[in-house]
Amino acid sequence: MVRDITRRRARQGAGAREGLRGVSGGLRQLPWTIPQSPYQPLEVLTPEQVEAVSDTAFRILEEVGMDFLHPEALEILDKAGAAVEPGSQRVRFDRGLVREALASAPAQFTLHARNPAHDLPVGGRHIVFGSVASAPNASDLEGGRRPGNQADYQNFLRLIQTFNIVHFTAGYPVEPVDLHPATRHLDCLRDCLTFTDKAFHAYALGRTRILDALELVRLGFGISEEELTQAPRLFTIVNTSSPLRLDGPMIEGLIEMARHNQVVVLTPFTLSGAMSPATLAGALAQQHAEAMAGLVLTQLVRPGAPVVYGGFTSNVDMKSGAPAFGTPEYTRAAIAGGQLARHLGVPYRSSNANAANCVDAQSAYESQMSIWGALMGHANFLMHGAGWLEGGLCASFEKFVLDAEMLQMMSEVMTPLEVTEDSLGLEAIREVGPGGHFFGAAHTLARYERAFYSPMLSDWRNFETWEEAGGESATQRANRLYKSVLAEFTPPPLDPAIREALDDFVARRTREGGAEAA
Repeated sequence: MVRDITRRRARQGAGAREGLRGVSGGLRQLPWTIPQSPYQPLEVLTPEQVEAVSDTAFRILEEVGMDFLHPEALEILDKAGAAVEPGSQRVRFDRGLVREALASAPAQFTLHARNPAHDLPVGGRHIVFGSVASAPNASDLEGGRRPGNQADYQNFLRLIQTFNIVHFTAGYPVEPVDLHPATRHLDCLRDCLTFTDKAFHAYALGRTRILDALELVRLGFGISEEELTQAPRLFTIVNTSSPLRLDGPMIEGLIEMARHNQVVVLTPFTLSGAMSPATLAGALAQQHAEAMAGLVLTQLVRPGAPVVYGGFTSNVDMKSGAPAFGTPEYTRAAIAGGQLARHLGVPYRSSNANAANCVDAQSAYESQMSIWGALMGHANFLMHGAGWLEGGLCASFEKFVLDAEMLQMMSEVMTPLEVTEDSLGLEAIREVGPGGHFFGAAHTLARYERAFYSPMLSDWRNFETWEEAGGESATQRANRLYKSVLAEFTPPPLDPAIREALDDFVARRTREGGAEAA
């Protein structure tokens, strides 16, 4: 009898569940919201171990130093009192200078989007999720793996705009290699401003590209040059060239972003055993040293410029040298990175990463390990949240949807548990009594449509009914779902005058040669 009631109520509730869908084809998503962790952060390091890692990081900067491969950076650091080795690009930092410079870095800030409803609070207990970024290849079930192109790039932007759980565009989801590298940034950033109204990223690949990006942001937001510097509207990732080096193009991007009061996410790429010591403690100490050195430069350029401490420490396969992600080491490093960022009092960036070569169980469990490490470490800014595959070499359309499902589920996990007289359900228990069931109880019916999380991809039918319906895997459903989203996509509103200004700027800078004109 209970089974019959379940089936009957499932049929009656099908229409109600349809109401949760954003588009046809099965997109059932949560409303736009910025999750906040209600939990205390996990700590894999004791307070004494945090101090030991921090002290070692200071000793690295004091005794070993770090190379800054740009004369302007060397001049800024020398003027501030850092020890620039004569005739060299090696810089050593006194820990007092580091602490004094980092004291001006904000603990929280707002990253503004073209649509104010999509502004992002960064810091505190907030966490925002971004898309996959920088993959040279794209893939889906029909087209297979292929070099990145503008059509796939634009389709990923359409997905980013549609999925509420993906809060920002993290770089180019896939690199459109069919566009000329000197002008690619112009077309791609214009696409970010027209296909989405969410926050986005510009690559710190030299001064010219960043200045072009800042002008596109100014035009896209319809603001003055003075207004541009009054609030963060763009972010960039600055990766150190581990071990202990920051290259010229990244430095130029860092300086211009900080100078214009825009967000720099300083992220060492410390693969334990390859670009850092073959122990997590040593890799974390080096990560901390490199991050602090880069963050110091931002604050010397402009005290108070918004920054994020990036953690991207993992291990390699010691037989092949291939990077590994979603491992126990990666997860512990993600949690520890949060402790180190909080030790400095700045927001923290982590990533959803995996090393799987296809959308399979490995891609799911490694991603879930990565996301758990980020959330339990109180990351504020999650890069590569949706679509990353193959260690970052491929952006997968199906993986984008699977990751969005995982991020929605994680967002629900971070919703505080309701414990009230009504939610405790004593009257429902009294109504049903011993030996009954709760399907028909008033308490259940009042909560039927939103009693529990409604997944996009999970199929909770029994085997027979699932097989009769075609027996789709979650990957196949993700393929069908992403295509339905693209088919029904409508771009967000954009003032025609702003669109014209963007087009004119891109056309002019393209005629001038883009980055090659510098």
